[in-house]
Amino acid sequence: MVYQSEIEISTRGHRDMHNLTNEVAAQVRESGIRTGVAQLFNIGSTGALGTIEFEPGLQKDLPDALDKLMPPDKNCGHEQAWHDGNGHSHLQATLLGPSLTIPVSDGQPVLGTWQQIFHLECDVKPRNRVIMLTILGE
Repeated sequence: MVYQSEIEISTRGHRDMHNLTNEVAAQVRESGIRTGVAQLFNIGSTGALGTIEFEPGLQKDLPDALDKLMPPDKNCGHEQAWHDGNGHSHLQATLLGPSLTIPVSDGQPVLGTWQQIFHLECDVKPRNRVIMLTILGE
């Protein structure tokens, strides 16, 4: 069986993180799928998905680390071509990735005690994001 839905969020711009765990768990329950996988995909090239212990320290540490690895830089090729200030946003989102797959067992996403599903906004502007959720299984 296949179940598909969308999760919509509004972000405040660069570094804004959202905890999607409860919404994903609710959609898994609604799907009726007991065993399978939940696959999430961020539609757009400057948002990313992952798992983390969703707590204030790491909500600061992850974007800090990304900004050190790929800081805003007017010399990046994307910025020189488009002058939109978000070349680093594309790079950060690409490094983390736009998708995530979570096992489903006994009708629930399989996550560790301190493991939550997050969306990270890498773009410099607030965005309305759509995350496509596809649940496959039986």
